[in-house]
Amino acid sequence: MSPAQQLLSSCRLCPRECGADRLAGERGFCGAGAHARVAAVSLHPGEEPPISGTRGSGTVFFSHCNMACRFCQNYPISQLGHGRDVDRESLPGELMKLQERGAHNVNFVTPTPHAAHVVDAVVSARERGFSIPVVYNTNGYDSLEALALLDGVVDIYLPDAKYRSPELAAELSGTPGYVAGNDVALSEMVRQVGFLSLGEDGIATKGVLVRHLVLPGKGRETEAVLAHLSDTFGPDLPLSLMGQYFPAWKAAGTRGLGRKLTRREYARAVAAASRRSFRNVFIQEL
Repeated sequence: MSPAQQLLSSCRLCPRECGADRLAGERGFCGAGAHARVAAVSLHPGEEPPISGTRGSGTVFFSHCNMACRFCQNYPISQLGHGRDVDRESLPGELMKLQERGAHNVNFVTPTPHAAHVVDAVVSARERGFSIPVVYNTNGYDSLEALALLDGVVDIYLPDAKYRSPELAAELSGTPGYVAGNDVALSEMVRQVGFLSLGEDGIATKGVLVRHLVLPGKGRETEAVLAHLSDTFGPDLPLSLMGQYFPAWKAAGTRGLGRKLTRREYARAVAAASRRSFRNVFIQEL
């Protein structure tokens, strides 16, 4: 049994460490099983410019998620599990097709429940000539064991930093341990690959870019997240402030989340990043 399969036999891919024996048919909090489950594979032009570039990022959208965000915009995939199971031979083939289509990178979206499959697929594809950068596009709730498995496999980490309040993380995402787990995960990602670096063409080749989704009515939470990131990593940490929030999934029934983000709220988040002197911030047009 490979190290990747060992993590599936007693699942420890995220800080929950639920211990589900996925190889024996058990499913833990995330709902993922023994096989990778994929909802879509496509060229995606909508990531940050160094990720999507001019030809697109080769996204592999996985089904299931180890968080239960009440506002999840991809809930049919993450929460309802829409998608198809793929075997160990099919996924490397999909990576090769994305490379052949000219993708700047392969971008695994919501990969945490499938980190073991990511490793197996990338290693197998590289034996076939796969050579473009690997992006691990995660909610940032990853275990050190999973990240150790990814060391040397992932080139670019694209993690979220969602919360500083454990209570808010529990209420909105079902993850009371998110803050502590995210702190450890981000530090390990930066240790592995450093901050985001670009090639001569302006396309990312390696490193960490941290994302934060600005939530309506949670300006102080955003300010706390940015303060922590600045204090921990300094103002050179590449940061993406996402303003595309809208009330998806269960948000309409959640106090304070049943509306879109306002321009004023997003401007407040941008101003908070400026006060913290972040030098490399990606800002969206609302």
